[in-house]
Amino acid sequence: MTIIDPPDIKIYTEIEQGKKWLNQYRGCLPIFTCTLGFTATALLEGISTAGSTSESRRYTALADGEFLVNGIQKNPTFPLPPLTVGISPTFISRAVVEKFNLPLYLFNAGLLQKPSVKNIDLQGKPANCVSSGKALPLEVVKHLYQQGLCWGEILAKEAKSSYLILSECVVGGTTTALAVLTALGIDSRGKVNSSHPICNHQQKWDLVQEGLKKAGLNNENNLINPLQIIAAVGDPMQIVVAGIALSASKKIGVMLAGGTQMLAIFALIKALKNTSYHHAKLENIIIGTTRWVAEDLTGDTIGLSHLIGNVSLCATDLNFSTSSYSNLQAYEKGYVKEGVGAGGSAIASHLLGITKEELLHMVEAIVSSFVMVTKS
Repeated sequence: MTIIDPPDIKIYTEIEQGKKWLNQYRGCLPIFTCTLGFTATALLEGISTAGSTSESRRYTALADGEFLVNGIQKNPTFPLPPLTVGISPTFISRAVVEKFNLPLYLFNAGLLQKPSVKNIDLQGKPANCVSSGKALPLEVVKHLYQQGLCWGEILAKEAKSSYLILSECVVGGTTTALAVLTALGIDSRGKVNSSHPICNHQQKWDLVQEGLKKAGLNNENNLINPLQIIAAVGDPMQIVVAGIALSASKKIGVMLAGGTQMLAIFALIKALKNTSYHHAKLENIIIGTTRWVAEDLTGDTIGLSHLIGNVSLCATDLNFSTSSYSNLQAYEKGYVKEGVGAGGSAIASHLLGITKEELLHMVEAIVSSFVMVTKS
């Protein structure tokens, strides 16, 4: 691990590549995107803490997207779902988006309902549970891939000499990430993260194995098209973000903002570059996450990055241990960790001169206002 200047960003893998990328985009105002999606995997008991009940997890992405765009509202269409412990990472991303008035794009890759805020509907579908082995129709995956490639071109032109932050909100997404990584031949068992303080590895692995078996993808000698993998055991967000990153990377920097899910997408990007989209520049893509993910002892994010290869894993050193809010302190105990581009937005703020202490105060200010509005 290397700590760079600004000192609030850590680089864990491909250090020189990470330094070069971060130095190139220091002081740049990025475009922030968040791709929303849904997998029925989210409804399984105990799979995720991003919503304390399976019913509330139906609306997590809708609520996080609405808060990211609108900030605090007295009567939101989709209120943030109560968490067992902690608070949504969208508070971190919203603080940065609000501070710098970042250009914001919200993509609907496949949800149960339409978002309440301005968004780009990519005409996708919510995914079936990963255990089904039939997550999405292949034609839908192909359509979403083309949409991603198209939007990557559009956003690269708009960003000019800056970069894109590609974030996501998919409850249950670390399980679909595990499935995609495994199908791509990467030994990721026991290495992924979760919103639990201690990752529910066995539950995830059992679901993935069931899905891969039903899809006929558990034979190591069975070479398969990456799009077919998403159709079998993925979710709609993954292929959209991969498409955007592939085409945008030809011209500008791309930060995949997240942990396990974005590592799976980088592995998918590498597979797609090898099979169908040879023009991508992988050196223009980095992973930006939180130290709560990068240093999570119940997973192995760094080891997973090495297994995937050729990817610089960076993280914000944001620390909530001194916060006066217990739901922020929960991050230091292993809850929540990441989501909605929290780590990526924090890194962007550091590159724009905001220290981790200043960012903590920015987040606390939004939490404070949120508490006042919800109590009134």
